[in-house]
Amino acid sequence: MSSVLQALPVPTGEAAAAILPSLERMLAGTGPALLPVPAGDARETARLADALRPGEPIDDGVALVVATSGTTGVPKGAQLSASALRASGTATHDRLGGPGSWLLTLPAHHIAGMQVLLRAVLAGTDPVVVDVSAGFDPTALPDAIARMSGPRRYTSLVPTQLVKVLHDPGATAALAELDAVLLGGAATPAPLLARARAAGIAVVRTYGMSETCGGCVYDGIPLDGVRLLIGDDSRVLLGGPTLASGYRGLPEHPAFAEPGWFRTDDAGVVEDGVLRILGRLDEAISTGGLTVVPQVVEAALVTHPDVAEVAVFAVPDTRLGQRVTAAIVPVAGQTPTLDALREHVARTLDPTAAPRELHLLDALPVRGPGKVDRRALTALFSSEP
Repeated sequence: MSSVLQALPVPTGEAAAAILPSLERMLAGTGPALLPVPAGDARETARLADALRPGEPIDDGVALVVATSGTTGVPKGAQLSASALRASGTATHDRLGGPGSWLLTLPAHHIAGMQVLLRAVLAGTDPVVVDVSAGFDPTALPDAIARMSGPRRYTSLVPTQLVKVLHDPGATAALAELDAVLLGGAATPAPLLARARAAGIAVVRTYGMSETCGGCVYDGIPLDGVRLLIGDDSRVLLGGPTLASGYRGLPEHPAFAEPGWFRTDDAGVVEDGVLRILGRLDEAISTGGLTVVPQVVEAALVTHPDVAEVAVFAVPDTRLGQRVTAAIVPVAGQTPTLDALREHVARTLDPTAAPRELHLLDALPVRGPGKVDRRALTALFSSEP
């Protein structure tokens, strides 16, 4: 262990380009191991530093430590090698049709945003950056996309950003000019995907995580070299050249217990060679002795015409153990009722899956790059029935 982990403050907006030389050296294997932290956010930087210990030795071969957003609130650091990051970027460009220029619309200290910059470095192109420090503004897209060089142009979004884009005709038209829009970080509701594709946006759904250098399965098909296995408990396991070597300071973590594989917390099935994610195993709701997968209920609820966004989660219930609860962002001007939504879910799912409690919100809480924070919702709405 002769290398020392070095914190890399990542600025927002156009200033993010300042870290490109450090990333280039890192990818070439000539720079120190880096821990991206958000410049200007002292509290988050301190949280990451406390957990992941920049300034201390790290295994040789680790080029980048990326903090997971985590469901426990305590970040883990996925240890990625330069060869894994290069393999990920190369496989992405091969799948999309060749190297191109990239538009950054995500915080670059998370894996999805960092990969946009790394792919630009690998492609030898200058990234165009949208400042999202005050939130994502879709009206910035037309100008940003107009500044991108060809011949191929790409970006990466999370579903909540795509929702905003589709409410702005100018942003929608600009996004449709790109050769591919990678969409990941959270599950994509089918109606949202259909609206985007009907608008001419070349959406590519991605599945992956910090532990696999970000997205490694595109539209259900693994990237070249990526291995996919479904365990006996329907758990998704991932392997191949994009895999992390483990977690910083957690050499015995069970997620990496089987050499060459990462055990995700997701349940999935492979149908006709295409991976379909069923939901997270650690978010399943046990209600009245039966198991309900939140993502399955969400997929049913989001097809209701009054529902714009939805999150399903559990709250304690003295009779049932856990109560299926829905937080809804309604379509503008609509007020869906619990009875109507229960009836809608029961048309396609067992009535047990229908929510027993409803909360109407202006926006869903998120953590990391666009993931719905179910823990926050459970904490907010848990009470005795």
